Order: sequence, then C-alpha cells, then structure tokens
Amino acid sequence: MTDVSNSFFADGPVVLPSGGPLYLQLKRWIEDAIHSGAINPGDALPSERDLATKVDVSRVTVRKAVLQLVKDGVLVQRHGSGTFVAPQTQRVEQSLSQLTSFTEDMARRGMAVRAEWLDRGLYLPSPEETVILGLSSGEQVARISRLRLTGDTPLAIERASLSSRILPDPAGIGDSLYKHLDKSGNRPIRAIQRIRAANLADEDAHLLQVPAGSAGLNIERTSYLASGRVIEFTRSIYRGDTYDFVAELRIGD
Repeated sequence: MTDVSNSFFADGPVVLPSGGPLYLQLKRWIEDAIHSGAINPGDALPSERDLATKVDVSRVTVRKAVLQLVKDGVLVQRHGSGTFVAPQTQRVEQSLSQLTSFTEDMARRGMAVRAEWLDRGLYLPSPEETVILGLSSGEQVARISRLRLTGDTPLAIERASLSSRILPDPAGIGDSLYKHLDKSGNRPIRAIQRIRAANLADEDAHLLQVPAGSAGLNIERTSYLASGRVIEFTRSIYRGDTYDFVAELRIGD
C-alpha cells in the first residue's frame, strides 16, 4: 500500500454515505475516495480485517463491498498480494454526427490504434444478413471480426458483414475497412446506427479484459452507398468504461 492510501485510511473516523445496506454505503465511500483522488490507481486497500475495524463494520460487509467493486472493475484482486485500485482507462469520445472508420477516428485524436483479427472469411449468409445486405440466392457473405485496441487496452469488438461481391478477399484488408472499400469506390456515405446498453457475456468480456457482466454498448450500424444500396452491416461491442458517444443537438424549427 502506498503512502497516499496509508495516509487516507489512517485518517480520522469514517462517516459512510447514508442510505441503503451497509455494504453499499462502504462501496460508495471507497468509490468517492477514488474519484476525489484521495486514493489512486495502484494503491492497495487495507486487509479485510483492518478495513472492517477502521469502518466499524463486519468483515462480511467489507467482503460484499469489495467483491462488488471488483465486479465493477473499480478494484482488482491479486492472489497473494491483496486488493488494489484498478488502473484508470483513458476514455475515448466519438462523434455521432460523422461517418468515419475506427482508424480514422482515433488518428484524429493522435491515438495509436491497432487491430487483432478474430476472423475473416467467406461464409453462407444468415437469414438476417441475406435480408439486410440484399444478397441473391447462392451469394456468400464476407465476415470480418476484429478486436480494436489502443496501446494494450482493448476498446471494442467489431463484427462486420458485406457481400462477397463487394469484398471477395477479406484477407486483403489492411488497417482500415473503409480505406479498402474506398479503393473500389464502395465506401459508404451514410449510415443508421443503433446503440443500446448491455452486460458483456463471458466471451466478449474476456476479449475486452473486463469482468463478465460489465457494462457495455451494443452498436448496430447499417451503412449505405450513394445509390441507397446497403454496403455493410456491423455489430460492435464497446467497453462501457472507455467509450463515450457525443452528439451535438440543435433546436428544431
């Protein structure tokens, strides 16, 4: 435990936020200390016994509060070492008013990004893909799945579907799908995007390096050419603790 957290937990009597069960009051007290900077990423918490004595609650109460904070990604537990404040992840903002690729969006912010391929190939389309992409009988669908990262921090999982006539060789894509489509004159010019909150399932949470059940954003995007034809159908999952979507709103006529 660093001197900062030692000093904080050694200070005077603890006054927990009022309202709700004791473990939730303790949870909010620890969260408030982190948000205010009284304890910082990497700082260690006192032992379960010491914290229970300090706050004058039972060890069961401490355990429930800590486990909830670990589940929320606020704390991390290291076997044999203790419980620590989790590293803070830099948040990324994306405008909802422009249609850009992930690579272009991050480049504008001066952020180095990379992708880890999870899958890319040609497949028989699902009924949903057939309808949305307007595929003809016997036509295949190109699917590409990527884990998007900045540094070593995963931000999102992207799973895109396109007609195999538009993307006959998915393995030929470089660092940007839109840049690749631009070469053949098939870059989309508009899109409809739907965003909804979700709790991350085990597999996606593992890829995004967060606990299962963590908050996430499910995003479906249908992109169109100037002709009105659907060119791309993408389903993405973003970490809720790293991504903010921002829209400018204007008063209507």
